[in-house]
Order: sequence, then structure tokens, then C-alpha cells
Amino acid sequence: MPRTSRSLVTALSSLALAAAGLTVAAGTAHAQSCSQGYLPLPDPSCQPGAFNPDVTQSTIDSTICVSGWTATVRPSSSYTTALKKQQIVEYGFTDTSTSDYEEDHFVPLELGGSPKSELNLWPEPQYGTTTAANKDTVENKLKKAVCAGTVTLADAQDAIVTDWTTALSKLGLS
Repeated sequence: MPRTSRSLVTALSSLALAAAGLTVAAGTAHAQSCSQGYLPLPDPSCQPGAFNPDVTQSTIDSTICVSGWTATVRPSSSYTTALKKQQIVEYGFTDTSTSDYEEDHFVPLELGGSPKSELNLWPEPQYGTTTAANKDTVENKLKKAVCAGTVTLADAQDAIVTDWTTALSKLGLS
């Protein structure tokens, strides 16, 4: 088998890291920087949202509309806390106290969000005027509307990804 040159391996490794959103600096891989400029939403280049393929309009009666279902797919706190610490750095938050952030599912589990995807989890600040608690209220109202059949799952998902702060009014629920 031919021997691959060191420069080719380095170039291919850098390309693979770049495709994964990472850069190489001083021999270590660093995640791309995420902007706080989108708050209270996550940076869409870092967390555009991701969906659970098991949750569709035809499966809502056996998934999200079942009381307690989200507990069956929620990731462990050890997973989310480790990710929160990493992402607090990626967002450049000066406040690095993990208790000041909720590692939030951008597309909530109760609307079919991916449980463990880093594209769907982000450190949402619990301070300011639009907080994680405000988003929770929106999520609950959207889930009730989806389960009642007044809003489709796709419309609720689209509204929350577009801008959770306007999702209820966009769908005529506020």
C-alpha cells in the first residue's frame, strides 16, 4: 500500500475539521465561534435546529401527545452539562456560570426536536427580558395546539425555528 504524504494527511484532516465546523490552531481543534447577536435565539449557523425522525404528524398520538413521552427521550444531565460548558465558550459569554443558562432544545422535545443533536441544543441565558422560562410557555401552548389538531406539527416547528418570540402570534394563538 502506498504511503500517504504528511502534507496530504494534514490537508485532508484540516478539510474534514472544516467540514465539521472546526478549525486547527496550535495543534488543537476549536469549534467555530457562535454569535450572541441573535439572542434570544441561538446563532442559526451553530444551532439551526434538528428534528427527531420518530416524530411526525402521523406519530404524534404515540409520541409527543403522550403524557411523559419527552422523559423517555431526554438526554442525561451529564451529557447536556458537558455540552453547555463547551457552548458557553463557543458563544463567548463572559458569564460562565452554568446555572445562568439552560441547555435548551431549540426545537423542543415536545415538538419533535432532536434530543441529543448539537445542532438543536444551545446554552440559552436565563437572564434578560426574554428567557428560557418565556420560551417554555410558548412551547407548551404550541404542543397543546398540535395535539388538539388546531396547528400542524410542521407549522409549529417552522414557527418556533423562525422566531419563538413571535411563534404564537404567527399561528394565531396569542
